[in-house]
Amino acid sequence: MGSNKSNENKIENCLDQMVLHYYTFSMQKAIFPGTFDPPTNGHLNLIARAAKIFETLHVVIAVNQGKKTLFTPEERLEMMEQLLEPYENVEVHLWDRLIVDYAVEIGAKVMLRGVRALADFGYEFELAMTNKELRPDLEIMFMPTDPKYFVLRSSAIKEIAMYDGDLSTMVPPQVADALRQKLRGVDN
Repeated sequence: MGSNKSNENKIENCLDQMVLHYYTFSMQKAIFPGTFDPPTNGHLNLIARAAKIFETLHVVIAVNQGKKTLFTPEERLEMMEQLLEPYENVEVHLWDRLIVDYAVEIGAKVMLRGVRALADFGYEFELAMTNKELRPDLEIMFMPTDPKYFVLRSSAIKEIAMYDGDLSTMVPPQVADALRQKLRGVDN
């Protein structure tokens, strides 16, 4: 009889620890950095899933003067703000410095990175190790993409848009419109 009570207490303590760990983890702020040029349905899928896990998710749009983008930082910010408006716990920001510095500034403990394939993982792993070297206390969480967004690469999406291909499964309608306007040289 005493042994059963002891086991019940151990199980109860274990469950309490799991619940505590869950709530501690879920109450964290996380960042999801990227170029988002353009924002894709794959990005939105990862954000929707992460928004259910973290108390606050900061989508951080990279402003890298050394990287050529189709959309300006302000255009990408405007698109993401519109697309993410339904999510009360998601914020969108521009950032032109090291992403780990953004994490420190807002007190985020987790950086989310999306991966589609093994090739993505290799690149993302190297990037994660660099970020861990800079900020050892920042945890990097890899989240695989939903299989239906497996092949979404921004370069392929831009090329399809350039030839007026169907983008309906790849990007939201307003992004498809913005892509076509931008590629035709029409200002919004």
